[in-house]
Amino acid sequence: MSTAGKVIRCRAAVSWAPNTPATIEEIEVAPPQAGEVRIKIVATSVCHSDLYHLLESMTEDGFPTVLGHEGAGIVESVGPGVTEFQPGDKAIPLFLCQCKECRFCKSPRTNQCERAWTRIRQEIMAGVESRFTCKGKRIHQFMGTSTFSEYTVINQIAVTKIDPAAPLDKVCLLGCGICTGYGAAVNTAKVEAGSSCAVFGLGAVGLAAVMGCKAAGASRIIAVDINPDKAEKAKELGATDFLNPKDHSQPVHEVISGMTGGGVDFSLECVGNVEVMRSALESSMEAWGVSVVVGWTDMFDIAIRPRHLICGRTWKGSMFGGFKAKDGVAGMVRAFLEKKVKLDEFISHNMALEQVNDAIELMRNSQCAPSAGT
Repeated sequence: MSTAGKVIRCRAAVSWAPNTPATIEEIEVAPPQAGEVRIKIVATSVCHSDLYHLLESMTEDGFPTVLGHEGAGIVESVGPGVTEFQPGDKAIPLFLCQCKECRFCKSPRTNQCERAWTRIRQEIMAGVESRFTCKGKRIHQFMGTSTFSEYTVINQIAVTKIDPAAPLDKVCLLGCGICTGYGAAVNTAKVEAGSSCAVFGLGAVGLAAVMGCKAAGASRIIAVDINPDKAEKAKELGATDFLNPKDHSQPVHEVISGMTGGGVDFSLECVGNVEVMRSALESSMEAWGVSVVVGWTDMFDIAIRPRHLICGRTWKGSMFGGFKAKDGVAGMVRAFLEKKVKLDEFISHNMALEQVNDAIELMRNSQCAPSAGT
């Protein structure tokens, strides 16, 4: 029986309040409105941004919500005016949209989209609109996506159609972390062949940044993390050195300076910690180093001294790896199918939706890469 045009009742992991376990609830997912697409989520993964909202920023107005923004699925139905998608298409929801019409989308200088700034309320990390209800209450759609639900509804400018041959349980990872780290190295830092790099933080984003540095031809890639268990995976993806700051009495930037004769050409902070951001900057070569802030946080200010930049360093930020969202994700899916990008190495667990709290705890305790689930 066709569900097009009808409310769908399905399971979702609803987070009713900050710092509390999600509960599996039956929610109502409204039909797509004009310009929207309803997607049956086949696979999703856990990203640190989910944990940030649930356990760190804990903004009360951002709840109740359905978390999840790294997902992949199949188009179930489309709203009026949608011509790019049809039922049965494989698709990946996007937290960053690409309308292809605004001045930002038309500019090669940014991957931002003006409509993203009005579609998402950044202070609560949720879409302005929601097609979810549960127990008579409106439920936020986290980052406009909410992939911890069996179905979701998203504006077509925040969905990309992908190759029908793509395995959804793997390419779901491209919805955030892998593109964010890989693109930060390739698109934002523009790592050069033969250069030296340092990547701070070896979660999925950092490991993807290592992979990006390797793809760009860096000759030395120093992977930095306080968890020694991350060393093997980092080297598998291209790191030449592993550095645990806890093993040294000197500040980490001084250690890296000593290892490289003054600092690396490129450094990438993939933690979301303002102190690490400064360490990454100071670890880059003072005369020409490029340091990129990749990890997300909006809780603290960061302080540096002017001389850290005046002598020639460049300090940059990177959102979603600099990828134009719809085009970039579709391209990364093709790159995976052509074996130019690795994804299997980033999957440590396969879990059911009912185990979402277990997956969150695994990530909270740094015991996993993204956990793909269905």
